[in-house]
Amino acid sequence: MGDRDRLHEMRQQAHNAGIEGNSKMTEQQLRDALRRVGKGEKPQMAKEHAKR
Repeated sequence: MGDRDRLHEMRQQAHNAGIEGNSKMTEQQLRDALRRVGKGEKPQMAKEHAKR
């Protein structure tokens, strides 16, 4: 899987997890936000923490 495909898949996972507006997030920010949501954090809070 190429980098673009992986990033697209991560953005889709973020969307499915309820993380809105993830198109401007970096791959690392997406990973962090998805990890946080997986641990029970609310999607919007996870996004805010990941973007810091």
